[in-house]
Amino acid sequence: MQYFSTNKKSAHVSFREATLKGQPDDKGLYFPEKIPQLSQDFWQDFAAKSKTEIAFEVIKPFVGDSIDEETLYAICAETVNFDFPLVKITENISTLELFHGATLAFKDVGARFMSRCLRHFSKDKSEKTIVIVATSGDTGGAVANGFYDVDGVEVVILYPKGKVSRVQELQLTTLGKNITALEVEGNFDDCQALAKTALADDSIKEKVFLTSANSINVARWLPQQFYYFYAYQQWIIKNQKSKIKNPIICVPSGNFGNICAGILAHVSGLPVRKFIAATNANDVIPNFLKTGKMEEKSSVVTLSNAMDVAKPSNFVRILEIFENDYLNLKEKMESVSISDETTANTMREVYQNYNYILDPHGAVGFRALAEYLEKNDGAGFFLETAHPIKFDSVEEIVGTFGKIPGSVNELLEKEKQSIEIKVDYDSLKEILLKKV
Repeated sequence: MQYFSTNKKSAHVSFREATLKGQPDDKGLYFPEKIPQLSQDFWQDFAAKSKTEIAFEVIKPFVGDSIDEETLYAICAETVNFDFPLVKITENISTLELFHGATLAFKDVGARFMSRCLRHFSKDKSEKTIVIVATSGDTGGAVANGFYDVDGVEVVILYPKGKVSRVQELQLTTLGKNITALEVEGNFDDCQALAKTALADDSIKEKVFLTSANSINVARWLPQQFYYFYAYQQWIIKNQKSKIKNPIICVPSGNFGNICAGILAHVSGLPVRKFIAATNANDVIPNFLKTGKMEEKSSVVTLSNAMDVAKPSNFVRILEIFENDYLNLKEKMESVSISDETTANTMREVYQNYNYILDPHGAVGFRALAEYLEKNDGAGFFLETAHPIKFDSVEEIVGTFGKIPGSVNELLEKEKQSIEIKVDYDSLKEILLKKV
């Protein structure tokens, strides 16, 4: 499998090169030269397949010969060694819980897969590798956990000061060793811009191997397909006697990497009736699908902070999947914006009526799906992307976090370690060069 840049100016590369480089020189995003089609053999006894088997068969064509099959199977096994339950909330709405991994968020899958790929690729490299990542909340903790204490790899995480929750911040600032957390006096888009500038800086790349662990990296983005297949596996088992066939899938969306992976899985053969991209007040994509025009906007701070993204990087990949056919895209994907007031009300109503605690991102997904189903027949599920404990607002709005995982109690006793910087590339560059 070869990968090309969405800007069409950089050379085609293998999965290994795409993972190590992170981003093409022309500042586009890597995209597979062709989208694999799942064979009939894959669907034989699909309901009985293990999580590792599904992950391996889905990702194998994307990896090609960059990793031998035995190693790749082991990487998949380590990546998905926790649960992904599909939980029914109402008669026609379920949720796919993606918070049962090490850092209680969906990003654990991509971060674990990428860290193990990079560990494999770095074995024969003499130069030090620096992984740089911008986070609006959960990515930082997942990447920190995935790469913690990996020999020969330094991790630099940029996060917006005062705009992540207490638990999120502790997950990315308390590990130490090879993990450095930079507290940026700006928003997520500022952090992302700083990271992209560093990745394109030849003067740094002459001295150290620099790559990205954001969802712009194919090794972070592609494995997110796995849990859509796990959801469908549970969906067909639970709906055997129902007339309902293909699910409607609603994804809380910020940088659009997660829903893009779901759409990629669908184009590869996963049966899905419709995708809904649920956003908060950062409504660039909902407006684009209404008007056909992509507007420049600044990000807005909301309850669902991990989705506070005004310039979703991965949307260009969605356009690539649909070959920039606007009408075809609109046929398969809708996008709606949910306000903070509606988000909070949804959290209260779902807890009171169904005894289920939503985090703010899940609440955005639930409400968008519920509104769609009020006007259309069918059933579906939304992605609950992180545990409620990761968001301080949950207790304020609902009155409880529910059962608190033991790992969080341990985390709350640790001390934060971070370096404060302004939105200034020279400051970031100085920190990166000190690691050479």
